Amino acid sequence: MIISSIELREIRLPLIHFFETSFGRTTERRIILVRVTDADGVEGWGECTAGEGPFYSEEWTETAWPTIKDFVAPMVVGRQVETAAGVNALMKKVRGHRMAKAAIETACWDLESKRAGLPLWRHLGGVRQEIACGVSIGIQDSPEELLEKIAKERASGYQRIKIKIKPGWDLDVVRKVRERYPEILLMADANSAYTLNDVELFRTLDEFNLMMIEQPLAHDDMFDHAELQKQIKTPVCLDESVHSAENALHAIEMNACRIINLKLGRVGGHAEAKRVESICRERNVPVWCGGMLESGVGRAHNIAMATLAGFTLPGDVSASSRYWEEDIIEPPVTVSERGTITAPSQPGIGFDINRSRIDSLTKRCDRITSG
Repeated sequence: MIISSIELREIRLPLIHFFETSFGRTTERRIILVRVTDADGVEGWGECTAGEGPFYSEEWTETAWPTIKDFVAPMVVGRQVETAAGVNALMKKVRGHRMAKAAIETACWDLESKRAGLPLWRHLGGVRQEIACGVSIGIQDSPEELLEKIAKERASGYQRIKIKIKPGWDLDVVRKVRERYPEILLMADANSAYTLNDVELFRTLDEFNLMMIEQPLAHDDMFDHAELQKQIKTPVCLDESVHSAENALHAIEMNACRIINLKLGRVGGHAEAKRVESICRERNVPVWCGGMLESGVGRAHNIAMATLAGFTLPGDVSASSRYWEEDIIEPPVTVSERGTITAPSQPGIGFDINRSRIDSLTKRCDRITSG
């Protein structure tokens, strides 16, 4: 296929409720959408999962836009693309900027699966059409509000609860959650808020039967995580530290973690995500799909990825209505009473794009063509 044009749009999508982590509080998402079109007029959609500031990673909205527009999109437009899996090779000259690249690469996977007449999840090699879902609950204004939110999510059927922690919002909060809900699948996500000096805190957290503690130490670290894992019983899960299949292999070999959170944007798209999943599955290390407050486009790609065999734990893929008054896809993503999502059977990502909704949310738009 030949990509004839790439369109960028920045939309502003207000969250129903603020989402707070150790990085800060988010009330509105600035999302870059990418639409790729081939010479036959077939189109595919992708989403850049970079945040509003350079906190989760160095990439953010204002770096991703020029990176896509001025560098990686021109490397792809007008080029013969043998497969979507080969798109990243066209952008190889640009170092890093995986979220920017993933926006284009995932859009090409959507396009390619539509051309093949296959739902994206089957085209990727998914083995199950129904995926297990959990929720990620941000830091709240009080422990009581957190407990209320957990009650609501459990009533909705979600199979696993993830809570965010940070210094000052950790041990007492986890204890209160466990006292109220002794049997739920519970995990804690620190988003790199701690150091090895906090090992006693993590030893105490061992008492609460957590599924895992996600990225407790530095965002670019594996060595200290390996040391921490030696000293605690709770499995360490790496997120920010794993950008590639090679990173995953190194983390596993040095026992820096027992579980890996896999995010499409962080690793650069579906092709690399499949490599990470394969390495983990072959070594019996579970993976699960992490979330980045995606719109329906990014959420649809996450659903497809999470059907791969290695995704054996409930991920952060949840219903559109948890985040948005109205999503940008139709129908919105819904979760069953037993906490599952069924991947759609239609070709590509399997959801229709609500163009009028996107138009009403668009703050800027640009288009790169082969001409």
